[in-house]
Amino acid sequence: MGKPIVSSAHLVSPRSAEMSEFEFGLIVSGNAFNRWIVHCMSAAGLKELTPLDVLVLHHVTHRARDKRLGDICFIMNVEDTHLINYSLKKLQSLGVVASRKNGKEVTYAATASGQKYVERYRDIRESCLIDALNADDGLNRDIGELARLLRVLSGMYDQAARAAASL
Repeated sequence: MGKPIVSSAHLVSPRSAEMSEFEFGLIVSGNAFNRWIVHCMSAAGLKELTPLDVLVLHHVTHRARDKRLGDICFIMNVEDTHLINYSLKKLQSLGVVASRKNGKEVTYAATASGQKYVERYRDIRESCLIDALNADDGLNRDIGELARLLRVLSGMYDQAARAAASL
């Protein structure tokens, strides 16, 4: 087998060169995913959104339930609430997200306009991404296993971040 494909050779561990390969793959795929979701949402008609804005809109649309800022941050694994709050304000100014005050609590949900953009996004995703994927049962199983592994590794990175923060 050849040398590992990595972005930072100085970080390659003799105990797990594969982790450095994974991290490089994560960087490249993360950037490609971010580029994809921005272009897909732009094709759906909402331009000038950041990747985080797109993800926040999708999350507040998820299951048609109002979401609190803290819940959005928790589910998206974002520590800086101001980043999510900024996206929510931007999405509100575009008329795709609305807030509602219920006592001391503020919740957010997609508006009818926001839901339409998300539906167009879904249609474009089906035609540009899912059709091109042309997945069979085996590939779908592999993708599911990869998703499981990513969730496991995200927990490991979170734990490592807590350990590093205590140094």
